[in-house]
Amino acid sequence: MGQINICNSAGRDAMVTAVTVGAALKVRWCDDKGRQANSVRLLKAPIHKDVGALQAQFGELGQVSEALLEQDPEIDLEQTGRFLRETQRVYVGPDGQVVHRAEFWDVIRNPDGSERERRPRRILDANIAGELPLRWTGKFIPKEEACRKFVFSGKVQLQHINGLTYDFLFAMAKELEDKKSLMFLGAGPKANQPLVLRRGSSPYRGFLEGRTSGEKYLLVLHLSNLELKAPDAAPKEEPEA
Repeated sequence: MGQINICNSAGRDAMVTAVTVGAALKVRWCDDKGRQANSVRLLKAPIHKDVGALQAQFGELGQVSEALLEQDPEIDLEQTGRFLRETQRVYVGPDGQVVHRAEFWDVIRNPDGSERERRPRRILDANIAGELPLRWTGKFIPKEEACRKFVFSGKVQLQHINGLTYDFLFAMAKELEDKKSLMFLGAGPKANQPLVLRRGSSPYRGFLEGRTSGEKYLLVLHLSNLELKAPDAAPKEEPEA
């Protein structure tokens, strides 16, 4: 994945390797006859057969349902069920035509799901391997609390590149393990900015976890861009007199 410039609790910083964590276990799916089964992608329906197109043709969803019972307007006998192999993502507008200059927006929602703010998406530069290291914030969150408060959508493992950085990362992992906590990790001079792993990628909050076993260590940076919050309680209605 690349490198990360990180600082420890003593104020020393070092450039270390960051790799994406993937599942090492390989699974083979077999059918009832022991033959290996593979996943395939099938075309559900062309765009002129989707729900919006059927509504434009038949009217409301109730009328679409009646049409589905009487005939099969959602099926294109030449296209439906075709195997898809090499595909590319495109964006289409409400009229079903390909959009060549798509604009991306960030939508911020309240805990109840309602929209709070909508703004054009900014293309952010990566900030994890610059001259300014990711600082040791000292803001610890117990693991039991973190897993109930944040949604983790990815993780990156930090690895040493020489003996010096091994000692550096091992000490960090040991300290985090002893505290049984994750440590908040941010970018910027005050370590309060989100982490951007690659240019144009989503910004994340970082939570560093450490484990050790003998002379081995595991240092994982958990990534989250969603915090779980309970919506405000609805006001109680006054009983009628």
